[in-house]
Amino acid sequence: MPVTNLMSNNMEYAKDLSIVISLFNEEESLPELVSWIESVMNKEGYSYEILMIDDGSKDASWKIIKELSEKNPSIRGISFRRNYGKSAALYHGFKAAEGRVVVTMDADLQDSPEEIPELYRMVVEEGYDIVSGWKKQRFDNKLTKNLPSKLYNATARWVTGIKLHDMNCGLKAYRNEVIKHIEVYGEMHRYIPYLAKNAGFDKIGEKVVQHQARKYGTTKFGLNRFVNGYLDLITLWFLGSFGKKPMHVFGFLGTIMFIIGFFAAIVIGADKLYALACGIPQRLVTDSPYFYISLTMMIIGTQFFLFGFIGDLISRSSQNRNEYQIEKTI
Repeated sequence: MPVTNLMSNNMEYAKDLSIVISLFNEEESLPELVSWIESVMNKEGYSYEILMIDDGSKDASWKIIKELSEKNPSIRGISFRRNYGKSAALYHGFKAAEGRVVVTMDADLQDSPEEIPELYRMVVEEGYDIVSGWKKQRFDNKLTKNLPSKLYNATARWVTGIKLHDMNCGLKAYRNEVIKHIEVYGEMHRYIPYLAKNAGFDKIGEKVVQHQARKYGTTKFGLNRFVNGYLDLITLWFLGSFGKKPMHVFGFLGTIMFIIGFFAAIVIGADKLYALACGIPQRLVTDSPYFYISLTMMIIGTQFFLFGFIGDLISRSSQNRNEYQIEKTI
């Protein structure tokens, strides 16, 4: 059952649902998508808003959004001057969302609005912070999209520890508190569950959802997204693990490298002194490649240590160094 204006952690929400849709050149699908969403919302009796973020479309997408908004005041729109990417669109969509539950979906009709009521129920009744869709049966190209997606998700599960089969699925539902306490930036929209987990929202569930074949236009997925996804994952893992304690990683690596190089230099010097004492002919220490390897390791180790030290100084001077997520007070 929809619940309007309920209090949750002393917060009152204007709507049951906020549906955030990021789009780029989707003029053909928008009227059909909105009609489908309206049908589901009216059938379930939810109070809702549809937030459509036009990410710099070159077609008539914004014109259609304005026409749809005139017919239905529950539809609001944001238009970017140019294409900034999905993270920027979701950032502003989350910022504007007023619903108790916030649902994100794509505009290409591959996400079914019929899934929204169950996603809403799982968040409200079962207490999930996030419910992510899993398109178990897909209608995309198996070689160019399905296989890379499986590899990417397997790596994401291993790195983040979040057992989701489809972390990059556009169809997700969030408690309003979650999206108000995380910052989506760069290309990190792929890892919102991991951002939420790092912020303390770790009750993350999954629901098998229906995948629709693309009806209009062409896919915007490419090899660059696959590669960038891995790079973003590594960045996010590193920042989440060592962002506020860079000395722990750089200082540790620097110390190990310096010690190895230092003891290697001692061994080389001791070997030379032993040869001199015994009258054994031996080349100069500076003629040995091992001497330069050990010297290089000490220099690099020192640099790593200094990187960690400087990183710690920057972290300590950050304005956000004492910002923490407080769930409740009495």
